Amino acid sequence: MIELQLDRERAQATLVEQIVSAFSGAIEGQALRAGALLPSVRHLAKTEQLSTFTVTEAYGRLVSMGLVVARRGSGYRVAARSRAAFRRPVAWQPPSLTATWLLSDVFADHSVPIKAGCGWLPNEWINESGLHHALRSVSRVPAARMADYGHPYGFAPLRERIAEQLDRYGLPVDPAANVLLTAGATQALDLIVRTLLRPGDAVVVEDPGYCNLLQILRLGGLTVLGVPRTPTGIDNDVLERLIAEHKPKAIFLNTTLQNPTGATFSMASAFRLAQIAERHGLWVVEDDVSRELAPPGAPLLAAMEGLNRVLYVGGFSKTITPALRCGYVVAERDVLRELARTKMAVGLTSSSVTEGIVDKVLAEGRYARHVEIISEKLAEAHAKVEERMDALGLEMFHRPRAGLFVWARLTVEGADAGALATRALEHGIWLAPGSYFRPDDAASSWFRFNVPYSTDDRLWAFLGRG
Repeated sequence: MIELQLDRERAQATLVEQIVSAFSGAIEGQALRAGALLPSVRHLAKTEQLSTFTVTEAYGRLVSMGLVVARRGSGYRVAARSRAAFRRPVAWQPPSLTATWLLSDVFADHSVPIKAGCGWLPNEWINESGLHHALRSVSRVPAARMADYGHPYGFAPLRERIAEQLDRYGLPVDPAANVLLTAGATQALDLIVRTLLRPGDAVVVEDPGYCNLLQILRLGGLTVLGVPRTPTGIDNDVLERLIAEHKPKAIFLNTTLQNPTGATFSMASAFRLAQIAERHGLWVVEDDVSRELAPPGAPLLAAMEGLNRVLYVGGFSKTITPALRCGYVVAERDVLRELARTKMAVGLTSSSVTEGIVDKVLAEGRYARHVEIISEKLAEAHAKVEERMDALGLEMFHRPRAGLFVWARLTVEGADAGALATRALEHGIWLAPGSYFRPDDAASSWFRFNVPYSTDDRLWAFLGRG
C-alpha cells in the first residue's frame, strides 16, 4: 500500500487533492495494479487522522476519473487498465466561466483545485462526529414514522429549537405559527418572491448582493433596483430616492457578514433602514444565514421591528453542511400561512428526515462548540488572507475578520475582473468576479474571496503575476 505524505497546512493543495494525487500517481505508475483494494474510508480516515467526508470525496473523484471503481459490499478497487485509460482525460480542460456554470455546474464540477470563489466551508471543517451521531439516531427511528409527507410547516421539534435560538437573539416567536422549514434558505427566498410579489413589481437589492437571489428575482419577472452596500449597511439616502421614484414593494438584504462583502450593518444604519421601511410600507426580507458566525451584538432587524414588515430567513449551510438543504423563514402568522401554501403547491413538504438530522445535530452534536471552532478558524484564515492582500496591494472593501467572505480588488489600472477570472481557470483557480454580484451585471474590478479556500500559495502567485 502507498504511503501518504499529507501537508496539513494546505500550503500547496487541499487534503482531498493530495489524496487524489497520491493514489492516481500510484495507479498510473502501477504501484497499485488493477483490482487492488484501496483502504476502506473509515480505515484511511483513522490511520491518517482525516475526516471520513474528506476521504469519501477523494475516492469519489478517483471514481469519476475512471481510476477506481466502487462496488457495494466490496469497497473501492483500482479499475482495469483499459477502463481507466479510456475514461481518464488526456488533459484537464478548464470550464467556461458563465452564469450557467456558476449557478449549477459548479456544484458538480470537482475539477478546479483552488476554489477561492466558492461559497461554502471546506469539507474538513464539517462537524463529523455530530453528523454521525445524528445519522445514527435518525436511523433508529421506525420506518413507519417516516412513511408520510410530514407537516407542511416542517419537523416540529426543529421549529421549536429554532424558536429557542431566535429568542436568545431577542426575537420571540411561536414555533407553531411563525416558523416554516424549507429546503435551504434559497428556497425560502423563492417562496417569499412567489407569495408576496408579482411580475413587474419593483424590489431593492444590495449592490453588490447575493448572486442566487438576483436570479430568483429575474425569474420572477421583477424590476430589480440596486442600492450601494457600504461597510456599515446600505446607502439609505439612495434607498429613499429609489422609493420615491420607483415605489418598490420589498428590499432584500444581509444584515450580518453579507454575501459577498462580509460586511455587517451598524446599529445606526439598521435603525434608519427600519424607519424607512415602516414609513413607506416596505417588506424587508432579512437573509441572515451567517448569523451564528457573526460577532456578538450585530443588529437583527426582525428583533428591532418585529414581524409586521420583516421576514427573517435563516439556515444551516454555513455551520452544519450545505448538503442537508435545510433552511427556514420566520414571518407573521397570516403571511406564514400563505408561504406554507406556496411551499405545498410548488414542492409539497420539506424532508422531515433531513430536518430530524439537523435537529439532532443542534441538540446532541456539540453544536455550540463546533460553531466556536469554525469561528476561530475563520478568524485565523482572515488574518492570513489579509496579510497576503496587503502584500500585493489589493484594496479591501472591509476587514470583517469573521464569516466566509472578503471583497477585494486589484488596484492595477484597467484591471478586468472577468478576464482575470477566465485566465485563472486555465491555471486551476476559480475566482468569483464582481459582475456576478451586480444587479445589472455591470463590469466590476472586485472579487469575492472565500477566505478558507484562499490560503493556497498558487492563488497568490497567480494574482501577483496578474
